[in-house]
Amino acid sequence: MKIFVVGGAGYIGSICVELLLDEKHEVVVFDNLTEGHRLSVDERAAFIGGDLSRREEISKALQETKPDAVMHFAANALVGESMENPSKYFRNNVCAGINLLDAMRDAGVGRLVFSSTCATFGPPERVPIDETLPQRPINPYGESKLLFEKILRWYDEIHGLKYVALRYFNAAGATEKFGEDHRCETHLIPNVLKVALGQKPQVEIYGTDYETPDGTCIRDYIHILDLSRAHILAVGAKESACYNLGTGGGSSVREVIDICREVTGREIPVVEKPRRPGDPPRLIAASEKIKRELGWQPKFEDLRAIIESAWKWHQKFPKGYGD
Repeated sequence: MKIFVVGGAGYIGSICVELLLDEKHEVVVFDNLTEGHRLSVDERAAFIGGDLSRREEISKALQETKPDAVMHFAANALVGESMENPSKYFRNNVCAGINLLDAMRDAGVGRLVFSSTCATFGPPERVPIDETLPQRPINPYGESKLLFEKILRWYDEIHGLKYVALRYFNAAGATEKFGEDHRCETHLIPNVLKVALGQKPQVEIYGTDYETPDGTCIRDYIHILDLSRAHILAVGAKESACYNLGTGGGSSVREVIDICREVTGREIPVVEKPRRPGDPPRLIAASEKIKRELGWQPKFEDLRAIIESAWKWHQKFPKGYGD
């Protein structure tokens, strides 16, 4: 198939592109490089520099390439920033997304895989979080993703555009070639590894008095390769659907730091700080539905293996992509 990957120069998009190419698909990457990196685009893929906010650019790209399906990773994804600048999140994650949908409709492209988030649920009534729970986001980032999910349902009903929305929390790990290099890094594992590399003096733990075994927040970490395989499986889904993605387990902040110490063999100083507003004690996604309906099965359920792959990449590319 020919797959058009919007945001294919970002962390998740770049590794999904790599796997698509390994499976002999033809890939076109569309990215404005504000968050992604040109060097993270696999050299086997075609690259188009463009911005979803400019409808004529995405329309021209889809009309010229005529893909079989689109994968949509392009979004702003910082919860804190969304609380300070909601306009940016609704413009980029919703309005620009509508430009993509209209361009797909006009070009006759009828299949979309959307990178959503479990942040659409807000603080969950129970964990693990399955698809039956009510979606009540508590920040503009989660709200923007939920809005786009709702828009997708109407484009399916009215225009016949089939979609799969994949909701997940903490992507982690790397391949031999590509890894995690955000210009504003907020994710725990790369920040801990930056301390191991001597690039940061310490790791901050926000909150040590949660109702968890060691007092720190528990999160569900999913290997980027497992996540990418789920996106590829979703391209072949016959009907529109939403799926939650996770390993079904969870690791606390202290557990992540301890495993990073063991994997790297380095001292990693810690500074304890007060809780951050809105951080739930546990966030774990249930994945039974996608396993049952699409046959997805994570191969990396051990956090150590995820961290080992990330550490290997960060050692090889200590300055990331260098741009």
